[in-house]
Amino acid sequence: MAEEAAPAQPQMRVLGQYIRDMSFENIMAQQGAPSDVQPDVQVQVNLDAKKHGTDHQYESAIKLNVTSKNKGTDTTLFVLEIDYVGIFHIENVPEDQIHPFLLIECPRMIFPFLRRVVSDVTRDGGFPPLNLENIDFMSMYRNEVARRQAEASPENA
Repeated sequence: MAEEAAPAQPQMRVLGQYIRDMSFENIMAQQGAPSDVQPDVQVQVNLDAKKHGTDHQYESAIKLNVTSKNKGTDTTLFVLEIDYVGIFHIENVPEDQIHPFLLIECPRMIFPFLRRVVSDVTRDGGFPPLNLENIDFMSMYRNEVARRQAEASPENA
């Protein structure tokens, strides 16, 4: 009897991760520190992924734009922009599942390291460390797919 080979399990390894681009502007220090600061922090998250040079290698990036404003005066305290990238070796993932894999599983793997960088940069910039909350990458992916489908569907008149 010939035994059927079990399907190969998906495999993922992080080959490297790095900051591709980062900017931190401490606007409060430039303008002088107000005495009563109540920070209101806004975080925007964007994801990007693409094939990376060789077979089975992919790049997944998390791009954050963090703006902190004073609640009372709406003046900007600081702005942090960071593009954090992971390089992954991925095998045995079906072609139709590679896109969600790159935009859900890969960001989950590198997010803790990005969180640490953001905490360190804000602390070193003279503010309390900003500890980002967990990001639901699955929900982000589903919302983006739904948004694109809504854009592609014909408008009802």
